[in-house]
Amino acid sequence: MRLPRSVHDAGGRYGFASLLIQAAQHSGVSAYVGDGRQRWPAVHRDDAATLFRIALEQAPPGSVLHAVGDEGDSMRQIAEVIGRRLEVPVEAAAAERFGPLGTMFAVDQPSSSALTRRRFGWSPSGPGLLEDLETGVIPA
Repeated sequence: MRLPRSVHDAGGRYGFASLLIQAAQHSGVSAYVGDGRQRWPAVHRDDAATLFRIALEQAPPGSVLHAVGDEGDSMRQIAEVIGRRLEVPVEAAAAERFGPLGTMFAVDQPSSSALTRRRFGWSPSGPGLLEDLETGVIPA
């Protein structure tokens, strides 16, 4: 099972997106790397749990399943939601601003769960990362 960068819910757990929240809280700016078009795959935790169950019940040994619910949210979109929620400006930044994780944040990560959906009938139905960030708990 391959999980994306962010396994999230509305309770304040947003995977690696939580690091962007912390950085914005610390610096007073919600930043994204470069032009912000890097795709940031994500999945709601309930959808990931469903796929783990499907994998245990149906997947042949050695199968590779991709648990990607959100395939195309951009880093800039994520930064914009965080900026709105924290009421801080949103701006582009160099990868170095994010320290050791800057390189990861700078990489476009196109991901697809199309094969997993077709082979196993998995259909993610939970809210997307942007929705959870918009309406969920923002950790202090």
